[in-house]
Amino acid sequence: MKEETVLFILLRAGLWKKEPDDLSLFPLSGESWQRVFDLAKRQTVAGIAYNGLCRLPDEMMPTESLLMRWVAEIDGIEMRNRRMNAALAELYTLFGRYGLNPVLLKGQGVALFYGQPLLRACGDIDLYFPSREAAEQAVEVIKKQVRTVSRKADGSLHYRWRGMEVEHHPCLLDMGNPSVRSYLNAKEQEWGYEKALLSPGSRVEITVPSPQLNLLLLNTHIMKHAMGWGIGLRQLCDMARACHCLHSRVDADDMQTLCRRVGIGKWSRLLHAFLTDYLGLAPALLPYPTEGLSPRPLYEVVMKSGNFGCSIRGGESGRQPVWRRKMDTSLSFLRNLRFSGTYMPKEAFWCYAQLLTGQFRG
Repeated sequence: MKEETVLFILLRAGLWKKEPDDLSLFPLSGESWQRVFDLAKRQTVAGIAYNGLCRLPDEMMPTESLLMRWVAEIDGIEMRNRRMNAALAELYTLFGRYGLNPVLLKGQGVALFYGQPLLRACGDIDLYFPSREAAEQAVEVIKKQVRTVSRKADGSLHYRWRGMEVEHHPCLLDMGNPSVRSYLNAKEQEWGYEKALLSPGSRVEITVPSPQLNLLLLNTHIMKHAMGWGIGLRQLCDMARACHCLHSRVDADDMQTLCRRVGIGKWSRLLHAFLTDYLGLAPALLPYPTEGLSPRPLYEVVMKSGNFGCSIRGGESGRQPVWRRKMDTSLSFLRNLRFSGTYMPKEAFWCYAQLLTGQFRG
């Protein structure tokens, strides 16, 4: 579809702050521009695409009315990012009073890899406490502050803070294959975490995974969602920017050995091909050199599902009974069985096994 091609042209320009690499499809009709805008919103990359849009020649820009709507969308993204940063600053201050130092996973930590972090659409706040004692203490701290706190079957904790969804994860790297857990735990201890400022000019210090852990976390996060409901372009853009910013700090041989050891070598080749072929990441900036592989299967998953499967789920999933949501999730994994069996067979097996176990637990 022409509009999909245009979106990727804008994303490449926005991600790397360069002139659009193909102007042959421009100018677009008003209807086509509307479809590009809707597609960018569905994939939660309207801010990144807008950054590329601003690099088009004047005569190729969309209509003034659509531009105004796009600017309004950007204002909303920036406003939510500022609210998110304020909520995070409060949480780090709160936990700090009790000597707790959570690790921020993805989200605003990944936004720092962008030239304009406020243009990246934000989602939820994902925190991880490296020790069981710290995790349990954090639960007690939050229960004193928040009226409703819930726990899911996987052990994660959920609540709202200043209007933002917050989740405490029981582990940093969520891989189902039990044979690699001790290896990954050892790597987590070896590579550890580091400090960063919450946003440019901020005085609030946060803790984020080390470069190696961050790349592995983003990689496996995309993989897990690609096996189920699907994954959107925002997460792929995050991975591309992380590779760009962290490349010089990552040992290529270590990363390649790790991906092979945990059974995601072929999946990583597919992911890397998508980053270079569709998002314009320079091959030299990949975590390690990789052989060519057609990224088309991942492209089809991404464009069909939208942001975390929103295009498939529709707007009613949150109001469905629990049993129906669980059944739909199981069916989504089964629909992608051929894809996951091809690119990450071991992880797919264990993920399905855990999913089925969870269904019977109720």
